[in-house]
Amino acid sequence: MASFPLIPDSGPRLVGIARLAAEGESVRQGHEVEYFTLPVRSLLNRCTVERMPFSWTINPYRGCEFACKYCYARYTHEFMEMRDGIEFEQKIFIKQKAADLLRQELRRVKSCEEIAIGTATDPYQPAERRFEVTRAILEEFSRHKSFDIGIVTKSNLVLRDTDVLREISKHNKLFVNLTITTLNADLARILEPRAPRPDLRLEAMTKLNQAGVDAGVICAPVLPGITDSPRDLEALVRAAAEAGAKYIFANSLFLKPCSAAVFMPFLEQEFPHLVASYRKRYDHRAFLPNSYRKRLSQLMARLRQKYGIRSDYDRYSERNHPLPSADSEQLRLF
Repeated sequence: MASFPLIPDSGPRLVGIARLAAEGESVRQGHEVEYFTLPVRSLLNRCTVERMPFSWTINPYRGCEFACKYCYARYTHEFMEMRDGIEFEQKIFIKQKAADLLRQELRRVKSCEEIAIGTATDPYQPAERRFEVTRAILEEFSRHKSFDIGIVTKSNLVLRDTDVLREISKHNKLFVNLTITTLNADLARILEPRAPRPDLRLEAMTKLNQAGVDAGVICAPVLPGITDSPRDLEALVRAAAEAGAKYIFANSLFLKPCSAAVFMPFLEQEFPHLVASYRKRYDHRAFLPNSYRKRLSQLMARLRQKYGIRSDYDRYSERNHPLPSADSEQLRLF
């Protein structure tokens, strides 16, 4: 097996995660995607961003094959001296001995701290079918009690682990978030080229809840001018309610420079009429203005109320704002 040379031998000396990645062995290649082993010293990562509702993160892989055009996590490959954003979806690193590391590190987690699995890479991307790193991590959690665990995924492969998820739920607080940006399968295919269809994600959520595993929907990111019309958002909330979602919430597009390098050329090709608006709104900033996010929050709150989705599961949801009326001008977001 050949090691993956990140930079020429004459380049600067690699350290930390970049060195470990460079020493990884190629274990498989297919569909323009390569897989490499990644020896790591730690699996649990402390979240230091105050606005996040979780204290710890776990990402079984580095990189994600789903190739979502808007993905904010592309910057994580830069830590391995990989500056081309496309490499994030083409070179996937499989963390080694993940369950063993988790077993050693769980003593660091306090009872009030939440652990989020899948914040920077989908734990059920295609690599998981073969390497089963996520399942090994979940099997370790099933041997413990009193943890607060959240999983984020776009994949119905999560159903494979229904048995171990049910076991975890017996003695821990567990919820599974299925990310759905749009119900339009054709639109989803160009936004998220290799992710399972939206209807398959809804079906997976339904089956998890039927099996006793709490599951709901994250509508994120909401893409201005593409997926944020009140009609489309209402259709998604209605479908989630009809499918038995325990909750649904939404967050608007977060566009870091490394993500913009991939997303903006995509926008120019697929939605050229929106390019000027995006450049104006994301000029020198990664987030949309507070006014947009407030309107989105108000609309989602009204729709949750209309379709009777409980709010006690809204861990990551928007701040409470007064509910707007149904006036079309007031609900126009972008």
